[in-house]
Amino acid sequence: MNADESEYRIARFRDRLAREDVAELGVRVEARGETVLLTGTLPTADRRDEILRLADTELAGIPIRADLLIACADPPERSEDLS
Repeated sequence: MNADESEYRIARFRDRLAREDVAELGVRVEARGETVLLTGTLPTADRRDEILRLADTELAGIPIRADLLIACADPPERSEDLS
């Protein structure tokens, strides 16, 4: 696969993340040599899995590294002691 084709597929993947039913703007997609790096913070593990599935489909044949974190929005289990 040549560099132009990879760049086109990466741009198409970015567009799909920003539009359609995904609408995920919290993921950064960067070409790093022959690898694509996905970074960002997502609200749920299901959302992360959906993004990775989409990346595997759109970027098939291009190595993908993912550093996608899950934001914890749960309330604390105990109260904080202030002194």
